Amino acid sequence: MFAPAKLSLRPVKQPGIKNTKKPSMLYVKSFTFSPVQENTYVLYNDQKQCCIIDPGCYFQEERDRLKTDIEKTGLTPVLLLNTHCHLDHVFGNKFVHDIWGLSLHLHIKEKPVLDFAPQSGKSWQLPFDNYEGPLVYLTEGNIIKIGEEELEIRFTPGHSPGSVSFYHEAGGFIVGGDVLFDGSIGRTDLPGGDYDTLVNSIQTQFFTLPDETKVYSGHGPVTTVGFEKMNNPFVKLY
Repeated sequence: MFAPAKLSLRPVKQPGIKNTKKPSMLYVKSFTFSPVQENTYVLYNDQKQCCIIDPGCYFQEERDRLKTDIEKTGLTPVLLLNTHCHLDHVFGNKFVHDIWGLSLHLHIKEKPVLDFAPQSGKSWQLPFDNYEGPLVYLTEGNIIKIGEEELEIRFTPGHSPGSVSFYHEAGGFIVGGDVLFDGSIGRTDLPGGDYDTLVNSIQTQFFTLPDETKVYSGHGPVTTVGFEKMNNPFVKLY
């Protein structure tokens, strides 16, 4: 839930063949919402199709800001994704569904977390209306597309039992929820959390990516895989 304490690929040129295909690319817009300062991400392609990841808009002015920005940019939302379902990452699920008619995509192990979110909201004095629409379950290792652009689904539990991260190889970035932060990692004292599992997720699903891969976290600034390998006190390798 809470945080503790355009890189493109060049087309491969083949001898005698003129390669005119434009590299696949997704662009990233970020918003910081709610008293918890959660990062919501909108990924979009050149055709102006977009996905919304972890809409954390809690207040009406935040919902209005998300809607207005998407409309002014001329984007068409086609996917609603959750990395995980702690309350600060799901505040805006219902709003996005109501406005754009999108079904929620999540890992099946996050369904109990999603169901518990309103109770958690009351305990944190942040009541909200939970999403109750159709659910589409994500499978690790599969690919989800925004138009022709691909996101690889990586299973990254530890902070939450069914946490997933979305890796865009062509753009050189991963949207990781509350797995890995700039200089920190997700907390593991919440139900379903496990420290060893989280460290394994980081080492096998993040640290196997190129060092220059940008990490878009659920809280705080953007970092890179290489920087965290060298400097993160919880999981650094060198």
